[in-house]
Amino acid sequence: MLVPALNDVYICRSFSKMKSIPGIYIRQLLLLILIAALFGILFWNLLFFLPALLGAYTLYVLLRGGMFFLTGRWGWPRKLAATILMLLSLVAVLLPLNWVFGMLQNRLKLLLGNSDNLLHNAMDIIHKVESQYRITLLTPENIRSLSQWGAMQVQDVVGATLSGLGILLMAFLILWFMLAEAERMEHSFFNWLPLRDENVEYVRKHLNNMVYSNALGIPLMGVVQGLAGLLIYWLAGIQDPWLWFGITFLAGMMPIFGVALAYVPLSLILLAEGAELKALVIFLYGFFVVGSVDNLARMWLLKKIGHTHPLITLFGVIVGLKLFGFIGFIFGPILISLFILLLRIYHKEFNRPSE
Repeated sequence: MLVPALNDVYICRSFSKMKSIPGIYIRQLLLLILIAALFGILFWNLLFFLPALLGAYTLYVLLRGGMFFLTGRWGWPRKLAATILMLLSLVAVLLPLNWVFGMLQNRLKLLLGNSDNLLHNAMDIIHKVESQYRITLLTPENIRSLSQWGAMQVQDVVGATLSGLGILLMAFLILWFMLAEAERMEHSFFNWLPLRDENVEYVRKHLNNMVYSNALGIPLMGVVQGLAGLLIYWLAGIQDPWLWFGITFLAGMMPIFGVALAYVPLSLILLAEGAELKALVIFLYGFFVVGSVDNLARMWLLKKIGHTHPLITLFGVIVGLKLFGFIGFIFGPILISLFILLLRIYHKEFNRPSE
């Protein structure tokens, strides 16, 4: 009778051990919950600085080679090299923006000075369309909706411009600390990653490729298509060819429709003005030539600096514009590329073959 009793006691003790959780796992879980909670609080309250952080990191990746060259090859002090690179990058960013805003300002002044003629011509075009297609465009509801939409767009543009300037200043402030402590920052960041060594190198490589393909590839596509469009704008004698170059540049960064958002409206404007031949030439050139330039440029980018899939660009632009405003053209695709990179890292880290 004693042996069964001892067996019962042994079974009860074994069952109690199976039910208990080791203390190290409990402490680890509580620490992870605490870290996640604090991270959520900080992220929610510092969400406004996320575009500045992305911008600073993007500029850091682009300037990283120059920083190591100046400090390693020429022996410059870190702070001096960081200051020089920041000033050069600031000039490189502000000069195109100043040119675009100056051109738009002059164009808006011209439009406001000839607002009566512009309104008269627009009314004539609308009346011609209404009489030809037997439709009604200028209803009170349409005019009211158009005025409300215009007021909202102006407010959004002004707000995005002001917030964009603040984000730009904050990005350069963060960039200075990144450049001044480049090697220490990179060493700390990659040492903190809870990944295997081969996956740490994978992260290091693909983070740089992601920034290059988005921060350089997307604007470069716009520049190539803008230059291709500028040629026909100049040869066709289009008024304000540089303005349409800027529009083509911005449209070239847009996915799906792309430069069609530039040459189709220009063709319609020329058609409304009675220049049917110019409208046809602009449309055919934009459809065949600029589209071919787009494909050739993407093939070159694929070999040189990587290529961003059009769907990543499409969804990235949609997300980026809602989160960051105009600069979301660049940061939105970077966010989606980062998300895909994290999925790949998870797959490489934890999808191990069973032993």
